[in-house]
Amino acid sequence: MTIKKTRTGERLDIALTGRLDAAAAARLDGELKESCEGVTELVMDFTRLSGLSPEGLQVLLDAQKVMNRQGRMVLRHVNGRAMETLVVTGLADILTVE
Repeated sequence: MTIKKTRTGERLDIALTGRLDAAAAARLDGELKESCEGVTELVMDFTRLSGLSPEGLQVLLDAQKVMNRQGRMVLRHVNGRAMETLVVTGLADILTVE
């Protein structure tokens, strides 16, 4: 998995490429904890995301909890397989998906 971060002021954009499996989830969690201080808008681009593991879903939930206190989090360009996972788990109702 590749994680590309771009910070502009109080906005953090993260583009994910590959599968958000257990190992990638641990990396993403570390990147978010390191980078989210002072962020009021977190935008995650799933254009090239090929799948989500339970660990990946947990990282998204944890990030949402943080961003609920600091601002907002948006998932963009969620493809069919990832969207199906979000819908089946009920997270599509909790997370903001554009």
